[in-house]
Amino acid sequence: MQVLQVQLVVGPDPAEVGRARRWARSRIARSGIGDDEPLAETLVLLISELVTNAVVHTGCPAVLRMLFAAEGGVRVEVADTSDRPPKPRHAQGDDTNGRGLELVDGLADRWGWQPEGAGKSIWCELDRVSPVPAGSSSGVSLAPGRVHC
Repeated sequence: MQVLQVQLVVGPDPAEVGRARRWARSRIARSGIGDDEPLAETLVLLISELVTNAVVHTGCPAVLRMLFAAEGGVRVEVADTSDRPPKPRHAQGDDTNGRGLELVDGLADRWGWQPEGAGKSIWCELDRVSPVPAGSSSGVSLAPGRVHC
């Protein structure tokens, strides 16, 4: 399987989330995914949530990686230096935060986390939506192993 990987180091400042979104949009466009495809906006939202979580909850730099498979699937990874596992929360009513991992769970085809070095990597995958001929399998998994949180 051919995979193109791009990455960006994100500083420990919430303003970096906007920079990560702009960077991701340009890389998504270069990958052949059209700006008007729902996949593009979903990817940007997922990236925004994962980078925000890393920056806000660790206060440390993070590394954003996007992996584009030739078959059309996309994997997003955000690695940070905290060894604390992600903790999904359930926001109530007017809460202004606490919905990030719920959004990831609702939008991604797969997601999870894994230890990486002294920290961890939280990842999610999206299968490119396209017509699939009868008898074909759809989707591509870029994850060597999955741990669903």
